[in-house]
This record gives sequence, C-alpha cells and structure tokens, in this order.
Amino acid sequence: MTTEHFDVVIVGAGLSGVGAGYHLKTACPGRSFAIFEGRDAIGGTWDLFRYPGIRSDSDMYTLGYAFKPWTEAKAIADGPSILNYVRKTASENGIDKHIRYNHKVKSVSWSTEAAAWTVRVEVAGQMQQFTCSFLFLCGGYYSYNGGYTPDYPGVESFKGALVHPQKWPKDLDYAGKKVVVIGSGATAVTLVPEMAKTAAHVTMLQRSPTYVVSRPAEDKMANSLRKWLPSKLAYDIVRWRNVLFGMYFFKLAREKPEAVKANILKMVREQLGPDYDVDKHFTPTYNPWDQRLCLVPDADMFQQIKAGRATVVTDHIDTFTPAGIRLKSGQEIEADVVVSATGLVLEVWNGIEVSVDGKAVDASTTLSYKGMMYEGVPNMASAFGYTNASWTLKCDLTCEYVCRVLNHMKKTGQRQVTPVNTDPTVTFEPWLDFSSGYVQRAMAKFPKQGNKAPWRLDQNYAKDLMNLRYTKLEDGVLRFTNPVGQTAKVPEKIAA
Repeated sequence: MTTEHFDVVIVGAGLSGVGAGYHLKTACPGRSFAIFEGRDAIGGTWDLFRYPGIRSDSDMYTLGYAFKPWTEAKAIADGPSILNYVRKTASENGIDKHIRYNHKVKSVSWSTEAAAWTVRVEVAGQMQQFTCSFLFLCGGYYSYNGGYTPDYPGVESFKGALVHPQKWPKDLDYAGKKVVVIGSGATAVTLVPEMAKTAAHVTMLQRSPTYVVSRPAEDKMANSLRKWLPSKLAYDIVRWRNVLFGMYFFKLAREKPEAVKANILKMVREQLGPDYDVDKHFTPTYNPWDQRLCLVPDADMFQQIKAGRATVVTDHIDTFTPAGIRLKSGQEIEADVVVSATGLVLEVWNGIEVSVDGKAVDASTTLSYKGMMYEGVPNMASAFGYTNASWTLKCDLTCEYVCRVLNHMKKTGQRQVTPVNTDPTVTFEPWLDFSSGYVQRAMAKFPKQGNKAPWRLDQNYAKDLMNLRYTKLEDGVLRFTNPVGQTAKVPEKIAA
C-alpha cells in the first residue's frame, strides 16, 4: 500500500488552519496540501466552545483575516457569527475540500535522508501513516481534552451541577437558579452577564480581580465607512486604526502603568457608581497587560451588577458544601450551578510527539525562531498569535512567511530549511511573560524565546510585519540545505 504524500500537512481546521489553507492556495499554487482535523467539524475554538454568550474578546477587524473583510455590524462578535465566518471562508475558497475530519495527528518524525515527515494519524481508532515535505501546526495552544479545574475541597458533597465552560452540557438548565461562576478572566466576564439574563442570580467568585474594560459592541466608524467605500478598503482602514491604537495602548501600559491603571479604574467607577467597592473587586495587584485585559461589550456585565442580577465576590474558597460554597471569610454562597471558569490546559505543539532523525525533540529546550519555527527542527512551523492583540494578526503574517519559505526552497532547489543558532550570547527566556495562572502552569514545557532577534518574540505587529514580510530569508540563521537530487547525510547536531 502506497503512503499518501503531500507537499504540506496543516494540523487543525480552525481559524489558523483555514487561513493557512488560503495562503497556500493563493501564494503557493500547485502545492498539494491536506488539513488534518482531529474533530468532526471545522472551526476549532469557535465550534468547540458552546457556553452561553461565547464571543470574541478581540475586535473582528483584527481577529478577521487580512484577505476577507468582516462586514457584520458588530465588531465584538458572538461565537456562532465567527464560526460562520470561518466556514464561509473555507467554502468560498475551496479550502474545505482539503480537510480530513477525525484525523488526529499523534506523532511526526523527520528524515533528513528522505527530506520528509512521516505523520502518524489516528483515524477511527486505527493508526494511519502519511508523509509530507513541510508540517504546519495550526491547532492552537490548548488541549481540547478539557480545561483546568482545581481540586476543590469538599466538591464531592456538592448537590448541584459543576461544569467547565470547555465542556458545556447541552441540557444544562440554569433558568431561575442560583449560579456561581468561579474565575475572573475573559470566559467568566462573558458568562456572568449572559447567564444573569435568566438565572435567579449570578455570583462571580474570584480570588483576585482582573482589569475589565468596556467598549461598544459596534464600531460606528466601520459601519459608516462601509456605506461609502468598497468593503475591503473600509475594512483595511479600520483594521489599521485598531492595530495602531492597540500597539499605542500596550506601549503606554508598559511605560506608564500607573496612569493606565488609574484611567481603567476611573472608567469602571463611572460604570458602577461611587458607592461600589472598585478597589476590592476590580483593582488587580499587577499592572495592565501583565495579564490580558478583559473586555465587556456595551458594559453588559456592569449593567447586570447595577441591576442586582449579578454580584462580584472577592475571596478564597474554603470548601464546597452540599448547598454551595463556603469561603475563607466564613461567608457561604448558595448555588444550584457552579461554573469553573478557571482556565485552559496549554499544550505544546498540539500535543504531537516530534522526533528528528530518530531522536525525540524536547520542546522545552528548543529556541523559537521568529515565534514560528524551532531550532534544529527542519521544515516545521506553527501558528501562534499575539497575547496583546488579536490572534489572527500574527497568524496571517506567519502564513505569509511560510509561503515565502516554501517558494524560496522551490526556486533554489533545496528540500530542507532549519533554524540553527551559532550565537553563544543568546540566552533562554520564557516563551510568554504573562503572569496568568494558565500560562505559568505550562511555560516550563514550552519552547523558549531568546534575548535577541531572530529568537525574540516582540509581540509587536509593526515589527513582525517588517521582519516577516520584507526581510531576506537567508539571514545566516535559517539554513536552506538538502538539494533535490542529492543524497542527504543525517546531521550530527540536531534538536536537543
């Protein structure tokens, strides 16, 4: 039986994978590719998460693809709208025809001699094998097996329902019931106002506050420009306005954290009134952008708090009880439903085992090249978005860069491209410097960034635009080798 071969295998049919498929079709025409999707549906995050009120916490003019304008009225879009956008992009461009559903990639192994990856895939409980010349990981950064739930004391005594947003039960009825949402991140601030519409009451229980900012769900400028300009031009104008403002705000938060903090808290006080204890419930101990800011469109959560349908409690859990949760302060919160919005489980390289010429690659000892390729690992890239801006901004640039690399290899007749570090002054730093719990729990397992280019992650769209779109590929670090028609020798030094 002949093993099926592709020029490129893309892992994941979500926002990143569909974008990768589009870029390959347009920039590398004639290349064969397949998208292996472990689940039975397109859309990734936007199909997996089904909790009430699921939405983006980034505006769709930057979370949307550079090549496909977002034309709906709401800039802060709900999950079903985003899923429809991804699916429409795939069908309009014929990308959906390249997707192999229920194909879960388990391991990959590179052969320098063959200049190819062997990709082992689980299909209907059976292992199948494919080969490809280039591997593009677009499966996101967290495990789809389940989110993070702490070991709550006494949880076995609780008589109500305990759920995690990542695996929301279809039949969960919370209408008229008392709900406690544990957490203070993006998922919690999405769930609270939505569930408060029909629940008897919703309590957001947090150990410590998060920065929460409100902005309009609709972008008046964008909706106005679309009436007078072609949709792509209007989209590009708003996209760049939002990119530049986001970069300015992040820079300001880093340089003048106290001023930015004061301004955020001033806005919260304006929403909740002078008698609300903003210091206790909405004033974090860290500076803005040490963790990701939470967005509440049209001040929806603040409105539910003011209306008395939602409450924020800042305390620590002592134990679950049959009727709810007892806190360290002694306060007890009654609950029929508890939602553990306590974060994700981050996963390195989509949970795939990687080996190069027979040796396993330990991601935690590997330097990341330009935030997308890896020292000593040939012909592999991954799509990983920004922490301080929309995911897709970086992924679009990554896809462009991968296509540039593939076209350069074809032009020069080289079959292999590998980042190689020969600079002894490059030091290892964590991949991300966020203080969020879900990041800190996983960073030891992730690849490292370096202290200087091209190993450093800038988290800056303008810099990346120049570095990925316009700089030369043969920079002395990215090595193009293994020419067509020549028998390759397995290198002595490969990934650690």
